[in-house]
Amino acid sequence: MSSTCGVFTLGDAMITLNPSITGPLRFVPNFERKVGGAELNFAVGCARLGLRTKWLSRLGKDEFGRFIYNFARGEGIDMEYVSFINGFSTSLNFKEIREDGSGKTFYYRHQSPILTLEPEDIQETMFENIHLIHITGVFLAIDYKNIEIVKRIIEIAAKKRIPVSFDPNIRLKLWTIEEARSVYFEIFPHVDILLTGLDEINMITGSNSEGELASLARHYSIDQLVIKDGANGSKVYSNGKWYRKNAFKVKAIDTVGAGDGFDAGYVYGYLHGLSLDERLELGNSVGALVTTVSGDNEGLPYLEEVSAFMQKEAIIER
Repeated sequence: MSSTCGVFTLGDAMITLNPSITGPLRFVPNFERKVGGAELNFAVGCARLGLRTKWLSRLGKDEFGRFIYNFARGEGIDMEYVSFINGFSTSLNFKEIREDGSGKTFYYRHQSPILTLEPEDIQETMFENIHLIHITGVFLAIDYKNIEIVKRIIEIAAKKRIPVSFDPNIRLKLWTIEEARSVYFEIFPHVDILLTGLDEINMITGSNSEGELASLARHYSIDQLVIKDGANGSKVYSNGKWYRKNAFKVKAIDTVGAGDGFDAGYVYGYLHGLSLDERLELGNSVGALVTTVSGDNEGLPYLEEVSAFMQKEAIIER
């Protein structure tokens, strides 16, 4: 059942080529075509949980672009602001997966169609009936112009009093940590919910101590500083206090997309007024389920699947 809550996100989407076997990419004989991209993963996660989800993007006017468009539309995502662009090929990435589920990603996104998006394309009408805006550092890293686009979105969010969530999603293949850090510190004062990995916040601030992270949240008036730590669980600093939740134990097959899934689960909990503990638990459960399936978003669960998983109920298949 669709929620009355609406979320908005924007960013590049890619064809993800998943390896047929684990190990170094040079030894992989075949690849399976799938769809990926941090913001699109988040959008899919939100849509499957039942949130009304709007995605802004640009796709190449090619077969891969059509494949992504049809996939996202099939997930129930609002595609009103997704356009096909001539002369720009849809982005690709190749995944390398190791035996323990960890991996690397190799990007081929030069001259991505998202580069055609301009600050003046961002209009207030895009944000009607939107209750949260989600931004990631991937979009910011693709092109310097995107910083101005995000600033425009933040300006509209402030005017309309729409909360903003931000996941740094650091991509050091797209920019340096110094460049990222400089932009993030500009963004932080406008962020209501910061969703970051423990390793990421350590790269950004040079520290992962709770005292210093709490000071960071207070300094930038970040209402909820959420730390994702994989198999160690998650925690959030809010209202002068840390809240913690352990991770769910699963056999991880592919960890890519787990952080995006966590974000979707946490945002769902936030928009539906769940407690901070419940938001963490929901985020942990969605992230855990993502890791049990190969692919960026194939493991993103529907709300009833999350509920069954959290309650340790068996799902009846037949």
